[in-house]
Amino acid sequence: MKIENQIRVFAGTFILVSLLLAHYYSYNWLWFTAFVGLNLLQSGFTQFCPLEIILKKIGQDKKTR
Repeated sequence: MKIENQIRVFAGTFILVSLLLAHYYSYNWLWFTAFVGLNLLQSGFTQFCPLEIILKKIGQDKKTR
């Protein structure tokens, strides 16, 4: 799986999990959802994504070749 797809899966999973946590435990989990959304927004403009750096360091980019 390409890194771009891994990032989308990771972000989507975090958003869904935080929405479930907000529904069942505390609405404060919505701050985490907002953080993930803002990170996606800024990475679209700046091309800087911390998760991409982490995935490259652990060698996930080599799986796409």
